[in-house]
Amino acid sequence: MVKIYKTQSEVEADIKDDVLVVQGDVKFECSISISASIKVVNGNIDAGNINARDIDAGNINARNIDAGNINARDINARDINARDINARDIDAGNINARNIDAGNINAWDINAWDIDAWDIDAGNINAWDINAWDIDAGNILYYAFCGVYNSIKCLSIKAKREVHSEPVYLDGSLEIKKPKEELNLSGKEVEVKIDGKTYTAIVK
Repeated sequence: MVKIYKTQSEVEADIKDDVLVVQGDVKFECSISISASIKVVNGNIDAGNINARDIDAGNINARNIDAGNINARDINARDINARDINARDIDAGNINARNIDAGNINAWDINAWDIDAWDIDAGNINAWDINAWDIDAGNILYYAFCGVYNSIKCLSIKAKREVHSEPVYLDGSLEIKKPKEELNLSGKEVEVKIDGKTYTAIVK
């Protein structure tokens, strides 16, 4: 059975000793902003926006998460803003965190202090130290150390610190990807097929 909260006041009524404890699955049909922690025992969180001190749950499926510490199995969110994240898999839009300890990370942009992960697939990474198995990203900016067991694929990789370690890739290689070229068809004549018929058009 899923515990459903429809209003913020319903959530606040269940907070005891600065902790919201939920047994089993919980669904927040409203956006919540609380100074307390959320602890879900043997269950998952399904929510829109969550703003809490700490979150401890099985799987978290949310639009936006703003929290102190997040301890979860799987996180699926649009944006995550947290101090520390400890998770198995993270699938998110933008991640802004201090420390990330995860299995697999799939994100647009990551801004963090330290990243310790298995696989990272991201847009741009801005971090202090990175320790991972594989990295496939856009631009990587690290402080002093960036080490992977296998390979690094990226558009660029730079260190912030003047005295730094070059990227380490033990069993693989460093591949600098070429930026995707945008196809400019402005003013060009193109053929378009609609319902089996071919039309000629000029792209503006």
